[in-house]
Amino acid sequence: MVSWLSSASAYSAIPWAVIWPMVAYRYGRKIPLILVSVNVLIGNIIFYCSTSITELIFSQATLGMLVGSTLPITVMVMSEYTSPQYRGIFLTFKGATFYWGIWVSNVMGTFFHWRNISFLVFICGIYNLISCIFYYESPYWLATNGHFDESAKVHRWLKGTDENSEEELRKLILSQKEHLNTKTRFNEQVKYSRSIKILNIIRYEGFYKPLAYACLPMFLSNLSGKVACAVYAIDILKKITSSERMAYQGMLILDAVTVAGMYLGCALSKTVTRRKQLVSFSLTGVVFLYILSVYLYMIKYNVICENNIITLFLLMGYTISISCGPMILATSCSAELSPLRYRSYFVCCFGILCTIVFATTLKISPLVFRLCGTHGAFLFYAVSTSVFICLIYKYLPETKDRTIQEIQELITGVPQYTSVKIELVSLKKHENL
Repeated sequence: MVSWLSSASAYSAIPWAVIWPMVAYRYGRKIPLILVSVNVLIGNIIFYCSTSITELIFSQATLGMLVGSTLPITVMVMSEYTSPQYRGIFLTFKGATFYWGIWVSNVMGTFFHWRNISFLVFICGIYNLISCIFYYESPYWLATNGHFDESAKVHRWLKGTDENSEEELRKLILSQKEHLNTKTRFNEQVKYSRSIKILNIIRYEGFYKPLAYACLPMFLSNLSGKVACAVYAIDILKKITSSERMAYQGMLILDAVTVAGMYLGCALSKTVTRRKQLVSFSLTGVVFLYILSVYLYMIKYNVICENNIITLFLLMGYTISISCGPMILATSCSAELSPLRYRSYFVCCFGILCTIVFATTLKISPLVFRLCGTHGAFLFYAVSTSVFICLIYKYLPETKDRTIQEIQELITGVPQYTSVKIELVSLKKHENL
């Protein structure tokens, strides 16, 4: 049942991963956020009123709109609304807050009736809806649509008027003016069909390289096994400890450790570089996975006796390591690698790929544990994580404290307007914003 409920929302999110970038491209960031907030309220009303498994599955499928918006809209909003020096903190804090919600839901589901979860989610949804109504539109979206005065106004309200912010704004406006002029001249000379246009975009180095790099930490996060362990925690712990009481206690302990580890990772992200934090904690998590797999193999073949304390300790070490690394940095790295140009196509492809991997991981995880056993499943996750750590170490560029334009220059090797000065809108016009 857990498998059906989790995969219902995950697979129904795939078409929304295509729709939301298109809506955000056409209407900006504010309208999708409002629609998602309304969807959360409706989905939780259905969840509360459900009286059968079919209705529960339908309620989770309804919330696929939320799951499908998480990556595309988060990538856009968090990378566009925050300054480079604070972007990592906000992005990692968002990931930690997501798992805080999982922990609270598990606590409520363990000690109270499961319908009470919908009350808390409904209250949070109301707050989110009210917040979204008063949002300013993204300065990046305004610039890409030619609203340069308004873009400068919102950019200064969000990020201040210090030298770095003004330089970022100057590059943003200049690059978009140049892009819009080039696009206009090109469209007047050449008429391409949409399919040819999309093909040319996909072949562009500034598109496929960031997409490949952004997928690496997200795939690492899903294939590390932490997502499966969070969703199927009770079933996994029952098999390991052979105790239902210990399974529930272990689930809540691991959820608490996950949240604590993620907030620790948030603090570290302010001072430690992305690559260093991601690779080092992922390696530590892999070590715990291999040890845990060997330990469970030894129990299986009666080499040693099972000890619930040792098992929980190894799981806690694995949980802290993965929580401080890929669980919070996957979204952060993906948002920072998202290019400004062709952003809607980028997040569309990125959302589809990551949503499919997420949904498939949730769906096949019970099969992996059933066919391979817990010892074999942890070995499988250790091997898959090792592969992606090697790829990340070799290819993933450093993105900490860099603007979107600077990251794009780093990937393509083409400098963009580093020394050109243009006249920006007077600060006096925006003092009363």
